[in-house]
Amino acid sequence: MSTVNTMRAISQDVLGGPEVLKEVELPRPEPRTNEVLVRVRAAGVNPTDWKHRANGGFLGEPPFVLGWDVSGVVEAVGVGVARFRPGDEVFGMLSYPFGHGSHAEYVTAPARAFVHKPAALDHTAAGALPLVSLTAWQALVENADLRRGQRVLIHAAAGGVGHVAVQIAKARGAHVIGTASAAKHDFLREIGVDEAVDYRETDVTEAVKDVDVVLDPLGGDTSVRSLRVLRPGGTLVSIIPVGSNALYEEAERLGVRAVRMLVDSSQSGMRAIAELAEAGDLRPVVAGTFPLADAAEAHRAGQTDRTAGKLVLLVD
Repeated sequence: MSTVNTMRAISQDVLGGPEVLKEVELPRPEPRTNEVLVRVRAAGVNPTDWKHRANGGFLGEPPFVLGWDVSGVVEAVGVGVARFRPGDEVFGMLSYPFGHGSHAEYVTAPARAFVHKPAALDHTAAGALPLVSLTAWQALVENADLRRGQRVLIHAAAGGVGHVAVQIAKARGAHVIGTASAAKHDFLREIGVDEAVDYRETDVTEAVKDVDVVLDPLGGDTSVRSLRVLRPGGTLVSIIPVGSNALYEEAERLGVRAVRMLVDSSQSGMRAIAELAEAGDLRPVVAGTFPLADAAEAHRAGQTDRTAGKLVLLVD
């Protein structure tokens, strides 16, 4: 049991499988100028978590505490914070990638990472949203300028980013084409997909044409081949930020635009997401919840690649 000056957190000393994750006691952080201390109630688990756990990714060698999604209650505020006060319910994404640490009882972060949690969302749902919804919002709206009446292809539409991207696209009045295995097509239709394509049985680049925007969370050859489905002047956004120049070269040859991006913490983006949630236009699908101590089990479940929606850690 943590004391007033310590907190429980999920950490690791080495890179490896889910078994390297362990519950530890760490000093409870204190908010600095323009920061808030948040008592975490729920925190999403994303593919980036198990990728960093296994290979270090942007973070290098451990020890480190993973987690970027946060929904919780403001415990204390640093000097200069005017927007929040202790007791406020907030949600947001810690600065990606180096602001990690939400798989813990408490986390500090700049106040600009958070917005007030919509009353329409409980902490579990709010903890599932930030990273995937900011990724989808920044891809579709900020980078591709998706507009009403346009056609958008969303790869892996049943996944964490995909299933919120579908809802954001529908809220903007787009016609949505989503790829997933046939077993997930009923799920896709439930969240608003207009056309579902089984990528296992169908060559998507042959079956889909005249698209204005492609959202690709897969990268590699999928990105390059997906350029073919775009109309002249269309935009493909890959959320895999690195790769060969072949993507840009092929885009130029075809007269379309290709963008690679990495999600970034954004208060304006979180406000837009909160508004969509409050209006009932955005709801995360929570595939499973786990107590903080069972973070390793959440990683194992996520790595099966059989979940639709999001996994969430709940913090007592």
